[in-house]
Amino acid sequence: MTLRVYNTLKGDKEDFIPIQKDKVTMYVCGPTVYDTSHIGHARSVVVFDMIYRWLMKHEYEVCYVRNFTDVDDKIINKANETGEECLAITEKYIKEFHDEMDALNVLRPTIEPKATEHITHIIKFIQQLIESGKAYHVGGGDVYFSIDSFDEYGKLSGRNPDDMRAGARIAVDEKKRNPLDFTLWKPAKEGEPYWESPWGNGRPGWHIECSAMSHEYLGKSFDIHGGGKDLIFPHHENEIAQSEAAFNQLYVKYWIHNGFVDINNEKMSKSLGNFTMIKEVLEKYFPEVIRMFLLSKHYRSPIDYNEDSMKEVSTGLDRIYAFLERIQAAGIQAEGVDPGPTWQDFAEAMDDDFNSARGIAAVFETVKKGNKLMDDAAGEALNDADVRTLGQMANDIKEISGILGIFLLDPTEYFRTKKEKGMAADAIDPQQIDALIEERAQARKDKNFARADEIRDQLQAMNITLEDGPGGTTWKFE
Repeated sequence: MTLRVYNTLKGDKEDFIPIQKDKVTMYVCGPTVYDTSHIGHARSVVVFDMIYRWLMKHEYEVCYVRNFTDVDDKIINKANETGEECLAITEKYIKEFHDEMDALNVLRPTIEPKATEHITHIIKFIQQLIESGKAYHVGGGDVYFSIDSFDEYGKLSGRNPDDMRAGARIAVDEKKRNPLDFTLWKPAKEGEPYWESPWGNGRPGWHIECSAMSHEYLGKSFDIHGGGKDLIFPHHENEIAQSEAAFNQLYVKYWIHNGFVDINNEKMSKSLGNFTMIKEVLEKYFPEVIRMFLLSKHYRSPIDYNEDSMKEVSTGLDRIYAFLERIQAAGIQAEGVDPGPTWQDFAEAMDDDFNSARGIAAVFETVKKGNKLMDDAAGEALNDADVRTLGQMANDIKEISGILGIFLLDPTEYFRTKKEKGMAADAIDPQQIDALIEERAQARKDKNFARADEIRDQLQAMNITLEDGPGGTTWKFE
């Protein structure tokens, strides 16, 4: 099946045909490293990590670039507030970002450029725009891009420049020829970091950084540019304008944008005080639960972070691992088996605009069928056909895990680690749990079912789920 991708520029799905056969070039806007990253950042990174994995599964050679914006007003403000050097701040949050993404099993991109390491290239890019009449320098050291020099301004966001100009506030920068013109270079204020340029000491604007870095590593045109929907305007719109004005050719073939993360059905915002940081979520939930949550809806759809949805995802992940544990306990081999219906359903979903939600649903359907197959055996030996079917199911899930980056662990390791994480988070003593389970077993043996039920309820209140089986009672932390 041909991979089809929703292109924001066209407002529709298109067959994915890269500029160069067998090679894909992709640029994704990374974080501005002035503070701890939030769950919205994590969604974008995890989504494009999944896309990166799927492109490689299609046997493309992928050059994936994700930048760090490490010079910005927010960084400078943070430095002024804390008294720290800008470099110390950015390095601190880059390390924190890497640690958090490693925990979420995110592959590192091919290249992770920093804006401050590409000032020479940025200056050269701006000079080219000035020389071609697309940008202009004004007194004081400011350089602006002239949107009137680019006839297609607004084509990504669907905004009309005339309408935007009419709605612009009166109190605009009088140095601009058009109130919608945007900054390419700004003069440094006293005490701010700066670089020498033909227009005086200063630093680049945000939009030009990504155009310059993508040009350096991916060329004048490349296949995929990604990021959150909040970047469509003005950031990505301005990238298109300055890049296509500079080189007079298509900048990006496919624009891919992920949806927002809401918090308890409200937009995440500092004014509402509901910013949810990744490190806080990692303290509360097993990393694979977070990753599965972020991929549980189609990437273009909004997703709501709340306690109920996280518990549902956690229970679902347990169900998948419990199935894999049954396969393992039955001694069924999953290696060297040809792809089966589960993989085919998953691949079809992924080729339809990276539909991870549909792909995960295919896994749950397989778990349901596989469990029924083993339940129907009622303790008797499985026949050869059933063994082959179950082995194929397990192998398909293993292949899928490499794309989604979840259910990668050995089932025993998963449940053990999850237990330990539960202990740390809620200060529950595993020995106390084992003692209660033993007491419950004795109560059942003595036909004291009221006490047995009381113990089960006590454990459930501690988020401990019991599973009774032929080999005894096991427990899992929800």
